[in-house]
Amino acid sequence: MKNLNVDGKEYIFDINKFRLSLSRLRKQHDYTQSELADMLNLTRQAISRYENGDSFPDISILLRICEIFEVSIDELIGIKTNGEKQIINQIIEGKDVEITDEASLNDLVNLAPILKPSVLENAVKGFKGEGINIESIVKLVNYLNDKSIYHLLANTDFAAPSNDILKFLLPYMDDDSKWAVFAKILEGKVDYHFLEEFIPACKWIDLALIEAAVVEGVLDNDALRVMHEGARKRSIINSKSILR
Repeated sequence: MKNLNVDGKEYIFDINKFRLSLSRLRKQHDYTQSELADMLNLTRQAISRYENGDSFPDISILLRICEIFEVSIDELIGIKTNGEKQIINQIIEGKDVEITDEASLNDLVNLAPILKPSVLENAVKGFKGEGINIESIVKLVNYLNDKSIYHLLANTDFAAPSNDILKFLLPYMDDDSKWAVFAKILEGKVDYHFLEEFIPACKWIDLALIEAAVVEGVLDNDALRVMHEGARKRSIINSKSILR
């Protein structure tokens, strides 16, 4: 089973299996595409796109299809791991998805394209440990809302993340998420060199907090140079915005 890209999204599911299963089940039950669409509160064109492999439904529609045809979701789309099955079962039972370690987060990443943002938010909000690697956030970021990104950033294992990854995530961060990262910089858990890119994006950063972290020995003296460079870039950006 390989990853497939549809409508700009990458799926770990075998879309060919899904489209063939849906078409076969619909015909076995003698439903037209329009009749099945009515049952799902969709358009006939949506069913046609599913059966042609041009689109893929979210989990709520998948579960409704399973109810209509009395099949398991595994039969319908195929699921790779027991962890993914456990997540699906938690959703079916109306429970919050539990993320307990890196493995369960990887399962969540695999399922993300078919999960609603609210489901993902509840899943990452419940994570309490420091065992998530930042690369996992990069995989999830396109599916998360602002609150979810904050909870992941606040609880992520920032063991030497590359500045390239942090730069990638920066446009997705709201102020709460940025505060979570800034706190980790001040604690020495994030490379202070990121301040050069971070300060221009955060008008509210109190540079005195960085200076205090240097005085306390948490950050190297070189952090002051990086801080001043970031502040210089922020001043240039502010000046350009005023001129506009």
